[in-house]
Amino acid sequence: MKKLLLLLLLPFTILAQGPPNCVPTTIIINLDQYQSETAWAIYDTAGNMLTYGQGYGSQPDYASVVEQRCLPEGDLTFIIYDSYGDGLNGALWGGLDGSYYLVQCNDTLIYGTDPAFDNDSIHVFVSDACPPVLGCMDPAYVEFNPLADTDDGSCTTLKVFGCTDSTMYNYDPNANTMALIPNCDFVLTLYDLIGDGWVGSYLEVTQDTNVYQFWIDTTAYTQDFIINLKSPMPVEFRFYVTSQAQLTTPHCGFKLTNPLGNTIIEVLPPFIQPMYKYKVPTYCGNLCIEKIFGCMDSLAINYSDTANTDDGSCYYAPGCTNSSYLEYYTQGYVADFNDGSCVTQAVWGCTDSTAFNYDSLANLDNGGCVPVILGCMQPLAFNYDANANTDDGSCVPYIYGCIDPTMFNYDPNANTDNGNCIPYIYGCTDSTAFNYNADANADNGSCIEIIQGCMDPNAWNYNPEANINHGHDSLGCLYAAEWCINGSGNPFFLNDECYAWVIEVDEYCCENEWDTICQSTYDYCAGTWSGPVQNRYEQKELIMVTDLLGRPTKIVKNKVLLYIYSDGSVKRKLINK
Repeated sequence: MKKLLLLLLLPFTILAQGPPNCVPTTIIINLDQYQSETAWAIYDTAGNMLTYGQGYGSQPDYASVVEQRCLPEGDLTFIIYDSYGDGLNGALWGGLDGSYYLVQCNDTLIYGTDPAFDNDSIHVFVSDACPPVLGCMDPAYVEFNPLADTDDGSCTTLKVFGCTDSTMYNYDPNANTMALIPNCDFVLTLYDLIGDGWVGSYLEVTQDTNVYQFWIDTTAYTQDFIINLKSPMPVEFRFYVTSQAQLTTPHCGFKLTNPLGNTIIEVLPPFIQPMYKYKVPTYCGNLCIEKIFGCMDSLAINYSDTANTDDGSCYYAPGCTNSSYLEYYTQGYVADFNDGSCVTQAVWGCTDSTAFNYDSLANLDNGGCVPVILGCMQPLAFNYDANANTDDGSCVPYIYGCIDPTMFNYDPNANTDNGNCIPYIYGCTDSTAFNYNADANADNGSCIEIIQGCMDPNAWNYNPEANINHGHDSLGCLYAAEWCINGSGNPFFLNDECYAWVIEVDEYCCENEWDTICQSTYDYCAGTWSGPVQNRYEQKELIMVTDLLGRPTKIVKNKVLLYIYSDGSVKRKLINK
């Protein structure tokens, strides 16, 4: 077996700064099975090391390492080292040979064909006259060329994402682009050879528009960080030294590892300053699902609940093989041959005794049980429930009326509005009251009692509390009789109510003389006469006095009464105090 030797640190002179104008250059190293032995460096004509690469021990056998550098234009020297001294001659030891390339502007500057070398030194001329790189510049197409800077119209096939691995369970024959896990957590490991921390220096990690900065604590040799990165978007690394003390012994390095355990990039100490950007693609894995072979028939004895691909390995046991019998379904597997155990005829139906469509004869549930839904099942009922399948006796008929509780005719028993709601109208609802409101339907307690009387303050019987005036009829106002003729026997009682009443009903007593008829009328008013009262003109007699309801009564003052005479006439009279 080939003996492995430690790679010695390459001699170099650190440039004070990087080239102001540089040409993008790609260094590709196809490793053999002894990855850690290989290193390389590029020098200018003054012998200054411009950049280098080493520490490929974490790479898998025969891995292709792609390093991106920006080199100054002019004469340069590329040197590739092998610590064992036999180059990339892996075939000599039972493996495969390696090779190396330098590519600038898509042209190969160096092509290492001889794998057997110790330290190869090759002259390189770097030119900045790169021709345009033609290609598809739209990442949505399969033909997309990330190196292209001039679109040549070659974008023709849209990417169809899916599993493109035909050996996988979810292989998609229509897909032309592998579907990748969009993002995942990577482990970023920082190295410090002497364990004193980075003291102001830091590693800048950039992906798309996200920029992160990391450094080691002052007492650590290594330190791990979790960083979420997108796949397959490239990520860039750049080391910044902000403390001159760190320049004395470059002892910093880093490694990025994905969740699959693959090392994406590893830069072992020491860093060479100035450090050019490291740019590598990230990879979180694809969305392909591996085939898991096994028996996928749940009725088989060897059923596998983890299998996604049936391998035809299912096997069964003796039992009931007739699916028309209950035993076929209750034995838990599909029998290979009939052992005579088929006894009970299978009856499919709803076996849930609480269900609406429960079938007492069924012994195998068909999955069609319908729950009982109680409700009113009469379509003409107010509370008809179209979803109900069992009537619960709750049906309520339609009752029309006013269902607005703020209305006068609100009907608490109604459930359907009839459109005839009447609003409340407040007022006096007593038809016998003075302020009766015929439009009111709700009494507000404002009714005023009718008080009839003389409302003329000039009359001797003026009533200040009266609200209905009888005017100048026999029941109305009475006035003083000073204008009457002082005839024979006329008492001329100016303020006597009976006198005033007499001369009101019998003008003769005022215009002529006070005779016996006048006196008997007066006595009748005063309540001292019990005999008939003669009418001067019609000789009619007062035969009865009643109240307004027709009930006989005596003459009462301050009350409207009906006076019935012998000729059939009736007069309504009020005698005031």
